[in-house]
Amino acid sequence: MGLTAGWAYGEFRAPEYAATSYVIIVPGNAAERVNAVGFAQAYGRIATSDSNLARAQQAAGIGTRQLRAQVHSETSPDSPVIAITGVSRSPSGSSDIANAVAEALSVNGNHVAKSTGVQLQVFSKAVTPTDPASAGVRLTTAIGGCLGGLLGALCMVARPTGHGRHRKSGGHHTRESPPGAHPSAGSPGPSWPDSRQFTDSGGQRPGGPR
Repeated sequence: MGLTAGWAYGEFRAPEYAATSYVIIVPGNAAERVNAVGFAQAYGRIATSDSNLARAQQAAGIGTRQLRAQVHSETSPDSPVIAITGVSRSPSGSSDIANAVAEALSVNGNHVAKSTGVQLQVFSKAVTPTDPASAGVRLTTAIGGCLGGLLGALCMVARPTGHGRHRKSGGHHTRESPPGAHPSAGSPGPSWPDSRQFTDSGGQRPGGPR
């Protein structure tokens, strides 16, 4: 079941492509070089803001709401570089999204370069990918098989055991007592024969006069 579901998901799901563009922070003077990484962290968050996506939507060819769902940015704690990745079901669409958002960020950042002391430059434009970034059929099939095996094992573990089973007796449900259990106070105990029924070889009862 899991193998079939994984294969069907990988076979019929439309592939997605991803392309990444890089924007670098260029400090205007030596004093700002120390803060270049900090500016990159700040501009990495601005890259997916409403104002930046509104500028990029025309070049990307899609609206702001859809653009927000198809782009994300990442920054490094060691270098003043911002990676902007666009995702689309078409190879050219993914690169168009990444380049549009990167260019919009560069323009918006350079408008305030005099006050911040840093400039933004598109260091590397996104290229059209040739292979999809989404999982292939083999990977989804393997994942489905693993999930199916895991669910099967959980079902085996959660299966009820034989303890506390009920049986029908005379139309009523009774619970089986485990071996060696003593009868409850409300149930009759075993009947023992009266000692008066026993006599010794001389015809007298045990314990009587001989």
